Formats: sequence, C-alpha cells, structure tokens
Amino acid sequence: MDLRSKRALVMGLGVHGGGLGVARFLVGQGAHVTITDLRGPDLLKPSIDALAGLPIRYVLGEHREQDFRAADLVIRNPGVPRESRYLQIARTAGAAIEMEMTLFFRLCPGPILGITGTKGKTTTTLLAGAMLREQYPDTVVAGNLRVSALEALPRITAGTPVVLELSSWQLEGLGEAHLSPQYACVTNISPDHFDRYGSMEAYVEAKRQIFVHQREDGFAVRNIDDGIVAHMAEQAPSQDIWFSGRDIEAHGPPIFTSSPIAYWREDTLIWRCPGSEDEVICHKSDVRLPGNHNLANIAAATALAKIFGIETEHIRDAIRNFVSVEHRLEFVRELDGIRYINDTTATAPEATIAALRSFEAPVVLIAGGADKNLPFDALAWAIVERAKAVVLLRGTATPKLQSAISNQQSAVSRSKHPADCRLPTVAGPFDDFVQAIDAARALAEAGDVVLLSPGCASFGMFRNEFHRGDEFKRIVNQF
Repeated sequence: MDLRSKRALVMGLGVHGGGLGVARFLVGQGAHVTITDLRGPDLLKPSIDALAGLPIRYVLGEHREQDFRAADLVIRNPGVPRESRYLQIARTAGAAIEMEMTLFFRLCPGPILGITGTKGKTTTTLLAGAMLREQYPDTVVAGNLRVSALEALPRITAGTPVVLELSSWQLEGLGEAHLSPQYACVTNISPDHFDRYGSMEAYVEAKRQIFVHQREDGFAVRNIDDGIVAHMAEQAPSQDIWFSGRDIEAHGPPIFTSSPIAYWREDTLIWRCPGSEDEVICHKSDVRLPGNHNLANIAAATALAKIFGIETEHIRDAIRNFVSVEHRLEFVRELDGIRYINDTTATAPEATIAALRSFEAPVVLIAGGADKNLPFDALAWAIVERAKAVVLLRGTATPKLQSAISNQQSAVSRSKHPADCRLPTVAGPFDDFVQAIDAARALAEAGDVVLLSPGCASFGMFRNEFHRGDEFKRIVNQF
C-alpha cells in the first residue's frame, strides 16, 4: 500500500491511542495528513500534544465537507458510524474508506488471533497474549486496548503472533473490507450498544463479522454454553473449536464432539482433542483471577493457545501468573476492613451482574450512568438479591435503573414475610463522584466490598469509562 503524497484524512482523533497511532503511521508513510474531530482542542489537548512536531493539519470543533471531497483516503475512528454523511461525501468523491484495523490487517505479515464478545474480551485477549508470550516472547497484544496495532507493525514479522481485542465497531469495518482473523474467538453475547445498533440482531451481526470472511485454514473458537455464539460461524468454512466455563459433563451426558474443546471437569481444566487422550491444563487452585465468570475466559484463551500450538506447560504458567486486568474487578485498596474494587468497564447490566456474583462478602455497589437503551430488570434483581446497598451516579440511564430496583424491591416485599426481607439501601443519584464514593464508604463496614461496577456508559460525568475508573482509584487512594 503506497501512501506517499496521498491526502489522508483522519476522522476522529480520540483519546485512547488509536488515532495517534494512525496519524503517526500515515506521516511515516509520507502521506499528507489532516485530522478532523468534532471535539475542540481543549478536550483533545493530550492527543495533540502527543503529536507535536509532526506535519499534521488540524480541523477541530467541526467537520468540513471540502476536506472529505479532497481526500484520497479517509480513516474513520471506530466511534464514527459508517452511515455518516461525511463518509458518504468522501465515497462519492472516490476516496477509500479505512479504519486503523483494516489498514493493519492488510499490512500485517504475522498470524492474527482476534477476540471479541460482550464481556470478557479484554481478559481473554491479555491472557491469550500471556500464554503466547511464554513460547513466543515477541507476541504483540493490541487492538481495542488503548494500544495502536499500526505502531507495532515495524517489529512484526511473518513469525510474530498478533493477539487483538476487537470491538463490534472495529468488526463493522473489517466486515466491509471482507477481512477476518485466521484465529477468531467470541467469548459471549448479551445485549449491549443498542444506542448504536438499535436491535440485538444488528449487534450480533456486527460481532459475527469476526468469522464471516475466514478461510478453510481458519479456526472459529466459540462458547458452547452461549446459544447465540454457538451458531455464529455456521456458514464459515473455518474449523470449529469450542470452550466452556463450567463442568458441562455434570450438566448432562458426556460430550461427544468431533471438534476440540477446552472445558472444566469439576475443578480441572481439560483439553479434549479427538484422536488424543484428554489433557489436564490446570486446576482451579492455579487460578488467581477473581470471579467464576473468568473460568470461561481462561478456557477461551486456552482453546486459542492450544490450536496455535502453545505447549501446555506454557499455558499453565501463564494462568498461574495472571492476576488481574486494570479496570476489571481491579483491587484498589483495603481500608478499615473494607475492600474497594474498580470494575468501571462493566458498561452493560450483564457485566455488573457477573461482578456482583464474584463476591461472597456484602457489597455496596456504585452504579448508574449514561443510557445505551438496555433493559435493567435482571440487574435490578441481582442488586436486590446480592447488594447490601447501591449508590447511584446521575446519568440518562439512572432513572430507568432506579425504577427497576424499586419495582424489584416492591415485588420482594410482597412475596416474603417482612421479617425475611433485607432490601438494599439506595442512595443518590449523585452528580459529584467524591460525594458518591463518600456515601458508599459510609454505608460499608468492615468485611464489606465497595464495588464500582456501573452497568452503564460513562458519558456525562466522565470522558470515558477509563477516566471513571482512574478517578475512582485516585479518590479512594486519597482517603
């Protein structure tokens, strides 16, 4: 791909690193680079400062039609809808439309392992990367992790494994470009991003792109326990590989399948490959990641590593050494006998439900935020069932969550004798994060967990979910 002297327009600089990597890459390739973003220079200052000294033209606070008509190449940020009228202007004018990830797939010489899902994709990506690094120390881990894949290109050879976390938005672009990774994994699917997709069917179709363009030499790694995921690759010519986060033999007859599978048998992770004896990978006592939901993530990463040819001892060592992931059930500190846990990336109800089920101790939950048009009934039930108290953050989704909690509390009160009811205290909503955390601290006592697991997007009070998690850690560490 010869980009010398091409007029390249980066649509959406962003603050997560992807826009930075694209801009640096394009400049390095000799392109004439313009960056346009609806946000102003104040919000984008950290990203602009990181590009200081590079020959880049900025159009900030607006998009201009003439910039899109003049471009040879437009690289859209994953957050930009593909239906954007500015992209249509560029298409009509003859510009090529790319994303960072489509450029990377076209240029990457090494094998790509792609991982997506509603929950668990980051943990599975980092764990699979750790397994591969045990055997291939030069393994690259990037993608939807605030790490630019393009910036890693100079050190990638044909023998360098690349493990990528892929969002549904990135997969949209890959699908348009008819690109799928050779090794593809979907952890699970539950409702999310309805503010972007409008329906479950559209969301699933975006995720399905990870398999659609695989070839016969590809591998489709899927969660056998998830009815949607199990059928997502039926039309792909790639090979079926399965995983499970539970003891599936205990829930029915023994598994007879012609495809390899990683699954738990009581407290032991098993790799079953037809034609070979079952292989013990590890035991639950080897696992340091918190939460039973992570057993599925471990099985998924194991399935990927095994089909890639990683030795079992390397997989086992990676599992034993893998402790936690930033912003995902991340232990912050213990103070006065209270543990503070940062799970800010739980931006959908299902993720917060999984977090609540990860603790035996009483939980004071901090939840609420921006709306993604998702239902809250199941989360409200989990809060009433498992939380000691809930502190609400102000946001467009919070009234829906508050109403769902109230409805569940009323239902519980009607169905049980009052003496048996132990309903959670509800505080807030707060539009001041310090006050919200102070309220959670006041509601907790020694032995409890204060859990930031909002179940909602972060926009409004915060720039993004990582800003929310960073602020939580900063405030808690100042107590």
